[in-house]
Amino acid sequence: MPNLRDHATLHFIVLIWGFTAILGKLITIPAVELVFYRTLIATILLGFILMQRRQPFRLSWGAGLKMIGTGMLISAHWILFFASANISTVSVCLAGMATATLWTSILDPLINWRRIAPFEVFIGLVIIVGLYVVFRFEFNHAVGLILALVSALLAALFTVINGRLIKKHNHTVITFYEMAGACLACVLFFPFYAHYFFPERGLVLIPNASIDWLYIGILAMVCTVYAYTIAVKLMTKFSPFAINLTVNLEPVYGILLAFLIFGDAEKMTIGFYLGTLIILLAVLAYPYLNKYFENTKNAWKDRRAEKRAGKQGLKNQDIANQDPALETVKVNR
Repeated sequence: MPNLRDHATLHFIVLIWGFTAILGKLITIPAVELVFYRTLIATILLGFILMQRRQPFRLSWGAGLKMIGTGMLISAHWILFFASANISTVSVCLAGMATATLWTSILDPLINWRRIAPFEVFIGLVIIVGLYVVFRFEFNHAVGLILALVSALLAALFTVINGRLIKKHNHTVITFYEMAGACLACVLFFPFYAHYFFPERGLVLIPNASIDWLYIGILAMVCTVYAYTIAVKLMTKFSPFAINLTVNLEPVYGILLAFLIFGDAEKMTIGFYLGTLIILLAVLAYPYLNKYFENTKNAWKDRRAEKRAGKQGLKNQDIANQDPALETVKVNR
């Protein structure tokens, strides 16, 4: 069970993630090249950390391919995430990402073979309502919102997959292989990307501003290596749905930070505050609803067990009270 420190750590990680969209807006190179640098630096740093700790990181082919494949999903998630922030606004990007809760409530039961909890879907829908209230006048950013929604779907998918991987493997090892897989995905995508998407411009691997290297370093070291490694570790204590539900605060943290940094460009409306309140209420309601339904489920199981025990006790008592002579007749028959 997660304690108060675990909850505080998770919220701090979400705050860091809320800052990534701002960094993506500040850095001048495009999304694909940015994800390449982010994952390349992260892979090198994680490899160094593993060697310093003398942590074994050799895996079977099957496990390694699963992690690398998951890393490729992460790469696509980040590319769409930064592309959304660049072509629309930080607010629209982060709002779309909050739908990860709804995607998780659908994907987690399908992948882990468990029943869909109706209250999880309900909370996900409440969050969608909150997002609609926040951005009901922002549908002119439809392309950016669609990219963010697909990015959220991929985030939900790799979160559920990581929830299974963490049961068998070290969290730092998982992150290392996933970052390597994400970097590999960018490299494999480069020729197709440069030829079909931007044939005139080609790849942009050199930032226009020298300060971009500082931003890329922060993005790789703080927002990726530190935040992502700790997040994977927290999956041993939180369910995938609980993690993604808390990640729904990322738009709140990110939009507040964006307003402080970009000013009027990220100016918030009354709808933002109302929608944010709906999202916060859903996030805060989840632990209580989860506990209530778990207690109800356990109480129902206990009542069924008591009924079975009571019936068995009555049956045994009836047998004990039967006439011994009748029992003898039954045996003789």
